[in-house]
Amino acid sequence: MNKLLFLTFISLVFCAFSNLFAQEPKKIVIEYSDYADINQTEIPDAFLLTGNVRISHDGVILTCNKAYYFQKENYIKAFGNVQMNQGDTLFMSSRYAEYNGNVRQAFATGNVNMRSPEMTLVTDTINFDRNSQQAYYTTGGTIKDKENTLRSKSGRYFMAEKRYRFTTAVTITNPKYVIKSNHLDYYTNSGHSYLFGPSTITSDTNYIYTEKGFYDTKKNVAHFLRKSYIKYKDRLIEGDSLYYDRNREYASATNNVKVTDSINRGIVKGHYAEVFRNKDSMYVTKRAVAINLVENDSVYIHGKRLMVTGKVGNRVIRAFNNARFFKSDMSGKCDSIHSDQSSGLTKLIGRPIMWNFDNQMTGDVMHLIGNNQTEKLDSLKVLNNAFLVSKDTVGTGFNQVKGQNLYGKFRDNKLYDVDLVKNTEVVYYMRNEDQELIGINKNVSSKINLTLEGNTIETITFFKTVEGDIYPEKDLPENARKLRGFIWRGDERIRTKDDIFPEEENEIHEQIVKLIEAEKLKDDVPMEIRKETLEYDQNNPPAKSKVN
Repeated sequence: MNKLLFLTFISLVFCAFSNLFAQEPKKIVIEYSDYADINQTEIPDAFLLTGNVRISHDGVILTCNKAYYFQKENYIKAFGNVQMNQGDTLFMSSRYAEYNGNVRQAFATGNVNMRSPEMTLVTDTINFDRNSQQAYYTTGGTIKDKENTLRSKSGRYFMAEKRYRFTTAVTITNPKYVIKSNHLDYYTNSGHSYLFGPSTITSDTNYIYTEKGFYDTKKNVAHFLRKSYIKYKDRLIEGDSLYYDRNREYASATNNVKVTDSINRGIVKGHYAEVFRNKDSMYVTKRAVAINLVENDSVYIHGKRLMVTGKVGNRVIRAFNNARFFKSDMSGKCDSIHSDQSSGLTKLIGRPIMWNFDNQMTGDVMHLIGNNQTEKLDSLKVLNNAFLVSKDTVGTGFNQVKGQNLYGKFRDNKLYDVDLVKNTEVVYYMRNEDQELIGINKNVSSKINLTLEGNTIETITFFKTVEGDIYPEKDLPENARKLRGFIWRGDERIRTKDDIFPEEENEIHEQIVKLIEAEKLKDDVPMEIRKETLEYDQNNPPAKSKVN
């Protein structure tokens, strides 16, 4: 029988058979072959097709050098330069393949190369289910697109979504970074990666860890959740939710934020932060606090807003709007704080008040000067309307000293020597060694020097014009025992690190804690990606994502 007539006869018979039984699977069509033969001894119930074999089935074209066609089973075994083409969406080549027309499934092995317009997959063995439009492999594979190279032990490709799912070790290599994970979804058209479980992203500039995250490998923006952090050489950024832009080296963190400065031994906390690495700057708010280690003691600085700027050794901390600070032997508050690491100068600006042990100091402006070599406080300046007050050690009165300016010196972070200059006044309760009241010293002078031991005044020295006297307690009325402008604010004193937060900041913290606990109950819902992360892909967002 003529070869061409033979093939045509087979095709017509199969088509007629299909029309009679439309509900049955479509039959494989043999479109061409250089040679066709039947050998019931070697391959029972199969046609042997050799030379330029071309086969079609419901939109798939298969070509090869040699094929066995099992017509009863509607099954093909293909050998040598096997190529399978599904429209313009998928092209696959291999050394060997099998195709079942009844269940519409294919199997290929031997230098498998599967290509689509977006990517190329190279593996040893692959299975392809045309019903679900899924392909999967377990023999290790390499996937390449324009930006990335992916390597994994196994993977599954969802063609309709153009998505790979990897549930064993997978590595994405990009010229700028490397992503490693044991569970990752990757969209070949958009370059979107969804990370589940422990995953890392390593680059020359930083190291990122997350257990639930999203990364756009084309735009280089990301959103990380669950135990996530970004680690630079000198900083560690942690938070419940992290947004990251690699192109700008910008990161923002939300809820339980913690930024650790490993070189300057400092920590900044809050519930919202923005970090600009290239500008060496950081902005923190919502119960913000900067914690710095100074000679085995921690200094806590709070403001409604915190800004940290400058390179290592030249850092500047700014706290503004109801700023407060606490140290074990000193605390205070004011409108804003400006602390310069290079000069060691800390300015308390706007209605400042400070407590050193039990000594209360007020003035228009306060400057604390530190020694960068010893990491200890060196001196203090209180400019304009300086006022120093402490409670009498035994009675109910108050020791008071005031003047235009105050200059103090510290030893081991304790105020031990104080000079007040211009228009100085004093009210001081004088006691003997048995703590018996000798009298109340009240006078004015041009300058006063105090020496202190702990929280008590050891000596008082008056200079130049001195007017006043030592009065017996009964001879000095109560209203004369308080200098003009005296206000005792002991109830405002910050006694612990938790006292630096005003009530409204604590309310914000409680609300956020409740929100976090509620979110934990929804931990199994699909990952919600921040709006700014997905704003570039509104027309075709990844499956199972929800834009806030």
